[in-house]
Amino acid sequence: MKGILLIVFAYLLGSVPTGLLLAKGFAGVDPREWGSGNIGATNVLRTGGKVLGLLTLVGDMAKGAVPVALAEAWGGSSGIVLGSALAAFCGHLFPLYLCFRGGKGVATAVGIYLVLAPVALLLDVGVFVIGIGVSRMVSVGSLLAALAMPFLIPLLGYPPALLWAAVPMSCLIFFRHKGNIQRILRGQEHRILS
Repeated sequence: MKGILLIVFAYLLGSVPTGLLLAKGFAGVDPREWGSGNIGATNVLRTGGKVLGLLTLVGDMAKGAVPVALAEAWGGSSGIVLGSALAAFCGHLFPLYLCFRGGKGVATAVGIYLVLAPVALLLDVGVFVIGIGVSRMVSVGSLLAALAMPFLIPLLGYPPALLWAAVPMSCLIFFRHKGNIQRILRGQEHRILS
């Protein structure tokens, strides 16, 4: 019963639309109506400024890290821990409070990996930075990092069971970036300033 409650809590916490609450509350802007239309940190940065973008990033990471850390601290089995990770991640992508239309999941995945695979995350951040540096596009860095993580986990000796969360999360990140992928292919994707 405790495991079920942890997973439900993880989903409900993941569903909290951090970027939307911050942007509307402090800048009077709905990020869904501007820029990419996404509620994640990158679009909040564009629409609400650097501070709100950073707070959104931290908040979205916490939505992944907190429930996973709680599941581990309360002695949950690996199934409960990974279930909590996936629930928090899916809560961000498909939030109950926004009719299941949420963000893209990158920051929430970072929070999850911060608890479950910190060394792999450190290397994956390097992949992310290189991807941005070469392409000048955050989306390319995010996609490359999502692609790399399922390979980094076994390479660094993490439990193979972790792939039961990592592979679906990577696939869902690609799915949620389908608009970005189309814009990249058309040469129309947003670039960061040089």
